Amino acid sequence: MKDTEVMDSDQAENWTKPKERSSLSELNHSMKVPLKGSTFRKFLAFVGPGYLVAVGYMDPGNWATDIAGGAQFGYSLLAVILMSNLMAVLLQSLASKLGIVTGHDLAQASRNQYSKPVSIGLWILCELAIAACDLAEVIGSAIALKLLFGIPLLYGVLITALDVLLILLLQHKGFRAIETLVIVLVLTIGACFAVDLWLAKPDAGSIFNGFVPTADLITNHQKLYIAIAILGATVMPHNLYLHSSIVQTRQYENTYKGKRQAIRFSAWDSTIALTLALFINAAILIVSAATFHKAGMTEVAEISDAYHMLTPLVGTTLASILFAVALLASGQNSTLTGTLAGQIVMEGFLDIKLPPWLRRLITRLIAIIPAVIVTIIAGEKGTEELLILSQVILSLQLPFAVIPLVKFTGDKKIMGRFVNSAWVKILAWSVSAIIVVLNLFLIYQTFMG
Repeated sequence: MKDTEVMDSDQAENWTKPKERSSLSELNHSMKVPLKGSTFRKFLAFVGPGYLVAVGYMDPGNWATDIAGGAQFGYSLLAVILMSNLMAVLLQSLASKLGIVTGHDLAQASRNQYSKPVSIGLWILCELAIAACDLAEVIGSAIALKLLFGIPLLYGVLITALDVLLILLLQHKGFRAIETLVIVLVLTIGACFAVDLWLAKPDAGSIFNGFVPTADLITNHQKLYIAIAILGATVMPHNLYLHSSIVQTRQYENTYKGKRQAIRFSAWDSTIALTLALFINAAILIVSAATFHKAGMTEVAEISDAYHMLTPLVGTTLASILFAVALLASGQNSTLTGTLAGQIVMEGFLDIKLPPWLRRLITRLIAIIPAVIVTIIAGEKGTEELLILSQVILSLQLPFAVIPLVKFTGDKKIMGRFVNSAWVKILAWSVSAIIVVLNLFLIYQTFMG
């Protein structure tokens, strides 16, 4: 029997019986993949999901942590951004492999493998992570609307609730329409910061040294706090659920060869997209270090302050305008993908059968209601301070998504011939251990001083 005709018989029966609803059933396997043609043409069919995932790595929460890190510690936290990005590349490749091989997203896999109480607990934790993430995205978008158009913060938050209508509109045009919008917005963010980098004129030698880790990353509590916030903002837990689902929108062959090809192309897609996210995150921190830290303004930690101070420091209003435009594109991108992730998590863990528009509306409200309450109670000052805290919360949720992912992809009963190799298992468990240890250390330093 030819390789293309061989089914992955090593998979356990519990992944095919009983038959259950596909992840994002209305979009599952909706996009064709050419069976013939060049490798590049086939790869292009898989381009898209990686950018939806990468969006979460450049959301307003990242902006808050990168601005604070650059202002306080100069270029030295570039090493953390690089390490976080490398972790993200590994974990996202595992997430896409899980979805392609098993036909289940991470939420469905967790529901099938764990008891109901454990599964419900993981769902609640993931919803908290999505709410924390969306808090940052909604507030970031609202701040951008205020900076660009003078719209009050609360009204800006309410306007972002309409994002769900945009998703519904785009879905009727196919999943490629969503991916195209996301890619355009990502390129807009990249272009804005490329210009801001040129205007800020950072020191190349300092940038290079910043990618080398220093010992005070562990001994300096404030630096560690920002570092773990960067980690939480970069390796986002709900993005692992998202990626394991949206890779299944492609009509790859349900054979060993077809799945192997899909895994390879999906890994290329996410790695390229995450490299672009690395550039944008590094650019935000570098601009902050080259302007605020250099000028001795080490207390700048808020997006609004950064916007207002860029013009006098750089010498042109163009820098501030591009900064706000990129922030708005970032917030809109992130809320769009966050809503999709919320739907995937709710469907996967709870197996709720609701109309697509109602599922998206529910998941959107779960996230946006806390943002409205916080905005009303805390005001602009309080909401911006909560941006960094929201990223630390994300980091604290990471182990509850990362550990099941590493466990599932390392289990031959689940993955068959696609099970992680020995070196990948060692690397993946090492990354998981680093995440857990850093979080425990942060908790200890926070409460024990």
